[in-house]
Amino acid sequence: MNPADARSLKDGDLETREENLRRLLEQAGDGDDAAKEALRALVRDYPDYHRSLYSRALNRAAVFGDESLRAPLLASLADTRYNCQAWAAMGCAALDFRDAVPGLVAMLDHSQEMAREQAVIALGALGDEAVVPALVPLLQDAVAGMRERAAEALGMIGGDAALSALWEEFEHRKYYRIGYIASALSEFAPEILPRLIAAADSDDADQRYWAAVALGSTGNDQAVPTLERLMANDRGQTVFDGMVSVAAKKGLRTLRRIQAAIAARES
Repeated sequence: MNPADARSLKDGDLETREENLRRLLEQAGDGDDAAKEALRALVRDYPDYHRSLYSRALNRAAVFGDESLRAPLLASLADTRYNCQAWAAMGCAALDFRDAVPGLVAMLDHSQEMAREQAVIALGALGDEAVVPALVPLLQDAVAGMRERAAEALGMIGGDAALSALWEEFEHRKYYRIGYIASALSEFAPEILPRLIAAADSDDADQRYWAAVALGSTGNDQAVPTLERLMANDRGQTVFDGMVSVAAKKGLRTLRRIQAAIAARES
């Protein structure tokens, strides 16, 4: 059977169908229109296909997806019986289906951690500032991975409300290790630089430590004097035995790597 035929994903044992899917994705990546259509048929008629095929296909939704998948992806996003909501969220994000936002917000209370996580990631990718209030409580989530995804999403979305929530956690942190907050704050450069530079003079060694991490992640030359000073002179130690000077040294390395990567892309 021609693997570009949608029947190749319905007939035979699962292992054969998964191999046919792999070949279809490969062909679609090479621009094969028939393969793309077979993959779109899988998503459009998803209840007729094995969940393993659906989830694997949606990991690569950008390769074959188009507007015809909007309605079926929105349907799958709410389909608890088919139980592939996490992958539907991936597909909506990859194809920039912004009308998925209400369904994604509803998934923040999902019983499955993966579904919640993918909903947060998708909301960050879609960038709707209206969802910030729904994401902010996740900065206090008991699951570390959820806190990290929420911070990343807020950094991607941007705006005053997202920055305010991240800064609140930076100043009044509930958890000791908040590298994810520092990374998210760096997304607000260069506007955030004066605040981070001021935080690097705090009496709180932990705050100086995370300020150094955030400053390094900005990749901005304005952070260099502060990082060099902390590296040379700050002997402060955090509650988790981290050294401010070491954070500053690592921050400088990160800053230079970011600058080198930008220069490489531009050249």
